[in-house]
Amino acid sequence: MTEPIYGNTPPFLGAKNGTVERIKDADVLVYGVPWEGAVTWGDYTGCELGPKVMRLSSARYSGYLPELNHIDVFEHLQLADLGDIDVVPADVEETMKRIQTFSRNVWQTGAFPIALGGDHGITYPILAGLAEQYPAKKIGILHLDAHYDNMPHHEGEKYARSTPFARLYELDQVRNESLLHIGIHGPRNKPETGRYAHEAGAKTITSKDIKEATNLRDYAARLYEEASKEVDMIYLSVCSDVLDVAFNPGGPVDTNGLTSYELLTLVHEFTSRGVIGMDFVEVYPQQDANDVSSHFASTLVLYALAGHIQAKTNRT
Repeated sequence: MTEPIYGNTPPFLGAKNGTVERIKDADVLVYGVPWEGAVTWGDYTGCELGPKVMRLSSARYSGYLPELNHIDVFEHLQLADLGDIDVVPADVEETMKRIQTFSRNVWQTGAFPIALGGDHGITYPILAGLAEQYPAKKIGILHLDAHYDNMPHHEGEKYARSTPFARLYELDQVRNESLLHIGIHGPRNKPETGRYAHEAGAKTITSKDIKEATNLRDYAARLYEEASKEVDMIYLSVCSDVLDVAFNPGGPVDTNGLTSYELLTLVHEFTSRGVIGMDFVEVYPQQDANDVSSHFASTLVLYALAGHIQAKTNRT
């Protein structure tokens, strides 16, 4: 029996729960960021409910992955769930500050952090917290998404879900040439977003590039190598809509996306080579039939942690 995070919501994947100050022996720190800023497309809203529903969905899962050499993640790692950041729905600037401060405190622990969103706008303050903690370090980013999310602003709002990578292009500690937009696809991207990425020095890898790769793991290794050039650490950010809608009913209706196998393989390969932390964002529970996308979050995180275990083993 696990102590609930709040109400009847269990901690993610049965983790211990507590505060950063209270949790001293955890290898992995999970936290929710129940933030939704400006709605940028149609009626796709409600992703601030994602952390709660992902936790609820995770209650049925063990850490055992027979398809990955029968690894049991929980035999190797201690997980703790820190609950949710206390966001301020009416105040974007204050919320961004709170996410940055909370994330910086998590980075200080040296544990592997996993943030559950929330919209993609949370990635910028999470990495601003990392940059604040390690001001002399350079950061590479593996960004898995259908969309660039690099607009300068959305109707004047610079922290909307469509803008975080524009803010990250501006962050001194991010090496833009080591920022890879992976899985980009579909006509809901705008012509200028590809141009912005190119002008910033970031690289574009489309869903077509991934699907036509002869060997997906070898291709993922080459992408990781590209992201690791001249940086000290690599961060992984995953938006649910990098998946084809057939695998992601809790996301926008974007076709020609990745299969669950393709995404899980990329995530496992990336983390097995070493990433400092990750986020998973933009699940919309109100549109997610049978909570399929929220359930997928557990598998995604477990694949990431299986890779993280492999990376730690390779370093020792």
